[in-house]
Amino acid sequence: MTLVNILIYAAIILIAAAMGVIGTIITQKTIARNSAKIIVSEARKEAEVIKKNKMLEAREEELKILTDAEKQANQRLSKAQQAESRIKQRELQLNQQQSENQRNKNENEQTRVKLEEQLQIAESKKNELDALRRKAQDELEHISGLSSDEAKEKLIESLKDEAKTAAASYINDIMDEAKMTANKEAKRIVVQSIQRVATETAIENSVTVFQIDSDEIKGRIIGREGRNIRALEAATGIEIIVDDTPEAIVLSGFDPVRREIARLALHQLVADGRIHPARIEEVVTKVRKQVEEEIIETGKRTAIDLGIHGLHPDLIRLVGKMKYRSSYGQNLLQHSRETANLCAVMASELGLNPKKARRAGLLHDIGKVPDEEPELPHALLGMKLAEKYKEKPEICNAIGAHHDEIEQTSLLAPIVQVCDAISGARPGARREIVEAYIKRLNDLEQLALSYPGVIKTYAIQAGRELRVIVGADKIDDIETEKLSSEIAKRIQDEMTYPGQVKITVIRETRSVSFAK
Repeated sequence: MTLVNILIYAAIILIAAAMGVIGTIITQKTIARNSAKIIVSEARKEAEVIKKNKMLEAREEELKILTDAEKQANQRLSKAQQAESRIKQRELQLNQQQSENQRNKNENEQTRVKLEEQLQIAESKKNELDALRRKAQDELEHISGLSSDEAKEKLIESLKDEAKTAAASYINDIMDEAKMTANKEAKRIVVQSIQRVATETAIENSVTVFQIDSDEIKGRIIGREGRNIRALEAATGIEIIVDDTPEAIVLSGFDPVRREIARLALHQLVADGRIHPARIEEVVTKVRKQVEEEIIETGKRTAIDLGIHGLHPDLIRLVGKMKYRSSYGQNLLQHSRETANLCAVMASELGLNPKKARRAGLLHDIGKVPDEEPELPHALLGMKLAEKYKEKPEICNAIGAHHDEIEQTSLLAPIVQVCDAISGARPGARREIVEAYIKRLNDLEQLALSYPGVIKTYAIQAGRELRVIVGADKIDDIETEKLSSEIAKRIQDEMTYPGQVKITVIRETRSVSFAK
């Protein structure tokens, strides 16, 4: 085969291939054209469907709006009809009220006319009665010979005298009944208060006995040339008596706190065995701190036992100091606790606050244990201390008035005064030396005998009552009252005594005749 033939054959093949590609392309275009037509027709159909749906939705929305508008219009129409009906009803009510008011006005006018007629009739009747009364009064004045003013004065005077007599009798009956009831009730309250409170007898005195194991310790306590005993007395302020009493040393002093410090210091020195001046001063200083702590602890324990809260720390310390103070042999702390319990019981019986009463009873004698010793009665000093530490006014007044130094302004004051007297005056509460006791009774009798007109005097009931017998021809009844007051005031000013003293002045007249 030649080259030309080969080329021709190749050209023929290429042309045939090109013709096939062109046919394929034409076929694809035809297919694409048909597909486009189908897609366009489907799109037109979907558009028609969407259009129909939108139109249906628009119609439904239109119908809904129309329905809502009709509903609102109906509601407004119903409201307008209701308002119209209310207005018509109100008009009817107003018309009825107007007609009723008019009817009442007419009735009132008729009533007023009737009342005016009745008033005119009553006025005429009154004039007739006045004329008759004047006529009768003139006739009575003519018959009795007295004018109306004179008769009125006499009638008023007689009624006044009758009223005075009746009032005086009524007042006396009330006073007698009140006295009987008050005395009975007071006795019941006092007796019940005493019975409900446990008491103790007096055991305190002005000396303390320190027991030792053997008399050999006495020499060591005295020391060489008395150095140890002098150092101990100088450090404690207590007189130490070392005598022939076997196995005992007497500590003497008026201050119980100092005696307690001396007793504890001696106990530690004897137990330790080292007794010399330097050691004595060290031990006394240490014991003094211990006693001060014990005082505070005693005050706190007492307040807790009695249920008293909120006391100032200085008041608590003063309450603790009362443990080491006695009055006529009665321990002051025990006396204050007893008074506090009595006050609470009595306040409960009288319907008052028992907590306030118990607080006032505990603090009523704090003026006996001050840190300083001013020239004031213990009641006034205790009141000032209570005011200083912000106690309530009624408690301060109860403290200051329990011995009548100031006026009592609350019901707590007489309760504290009575309970203090009950605690101090009961049997076994306080004790005195026999000589001092006898001397006090003699002084009471001699004081009363110093007054003119007094014949005899007797101190009875352990000095709590003084009976004074006077001459009937020398002193009258009025002067007896004056004499009892003067004796009471002088005893209160010049003498010291526990509790209170009752002064009874007796004046009697005896007439004696003999039949023969």
